[in-house]
Amino acid sequence: MGLAFLIYKYFPYGGLQRDFVRFVLELQRRGHDCRVYCTAWQGETLPAVELRIAPAVAGSNVRRNEHFLQWVQADLAAEPADGVIGFNKMPGLDVYYAGDPCFIDTALRARGPLYRLGWRFRHFAAWEKAVFDPAGSTQILLLSPGERSKFERHYHTPPGRLHLLPPGVTPDRRRPPDAVARRAAARHELGLAHDVHTLLFVGSGFITKGLDRAIRALATLQADHPGRKLRLLVAGQDRVGRFALQARRDQVQHQVIFLGGRDDIPDLMLAADVLVHPARSEAAGIVLLEALVAGLPVVTTAACGYAHHIAAADGGLVLPEPFSQDALTSALIRALDTGFLQQCRANGLAYAAREDLYSLHSAGADLVEQTIRLKQDLVHA
Repeated sequence: MGLAFLIYKYFPYGGLQRDFVRFVLELQRRGHDCRVYCTAWQGETLPAVELRIAPAVAGSNVRRNEHFLQWVQADLAAEPADGVIGFNKMPGLDVYYAGDPCFIDTALRARGPLYRLGWRFRHFAAWEKAVFDPAGSTQILLLSPGERSKFERHYHTPPGRLHLLPPGVTPDRRRPPDAVARRAAARHELGLAHDVHTLLFVGSGFITKGLDRAIRALATLQADHPGRKLRLLVAGQDRVGRFALQARRDQVQHQVIFLGGRDDIPDLMLAADVLVHPARSEAAGIVLLEALVAGLPVVTTAACGYAHHIAAADGGLVLPEPFSQDALTSALIRALDTGFLQQCRANGLAYAAREDLYSLHSAGADLVEQTIRLKQDLVHA
């Protein structure tokens, strides 16, 4: 089959983008011709995958989205594909991979009425409705039961179109046999002495992932325990400015280390003592499970779709909603206890050995193939 994949922007360090690549490569491995449409591509291109980048257009994100879809539709009209798979919400998709949270739920819960009168709200609400409308035909690949319930509540999408996938942790994230030696090497490279308690934050999209919350908790810990050596490693591609300013204002600028986008996340997870992920909104949060299978205890929020795995594994602490900054600080104090860390590590590794946390992309590729074949059968009937 000829498959067209749509994503607004690609860069190597986003969870959605990494899933996008793995889906393309899995379907290519199965013999399908894969064509990618985007507005911008950062990093190495995919071998034997045709990349089509939309012409740049000035204006707002809404204007760029509308221009992108118009351009893609014109290109597909001239050179049709058997199936169209989207990784952002937009009209005209055969399959949508729901890597982003439910927009309308967040807008109604966390935004005021004036926001909901604006053109930006109208655009994103309309495009989400185009995907989930009960009268539509788009098949939807979902990552968590929580997100599924939100879409069902707001759109009444038929259950037969909503497909819950298992997680998709890559094998290289699992704790290796030489973990102790690799931890020592990684900490040496990062300049971390053995007595430095190290928090790790991983994610692109610092505001959504709650980096400000993590920095504030670090500052409180450092002020309350001045003799304790603490570090916060920040791995992710985003604008650092406001968060570096916050760290200086909170007098922890020397404890917060901005590493940028990284390819060595497995080694960073071995080097750290706790993953801190106090996200405001997260459809899934694959980094939580990557930490779990690496034996790294997790402190996160119930706003993350995969947080229920952390609770089920007893591999860390899940903070209830609504978020409390004091609760985060207290959770980190508990999480840095040596005995608690060791128990969480053992629990997480046991959970990783018995649960399917790995087959998202093969299961999703099966559903893509089934959807497009059914579409072809209907066309030829």
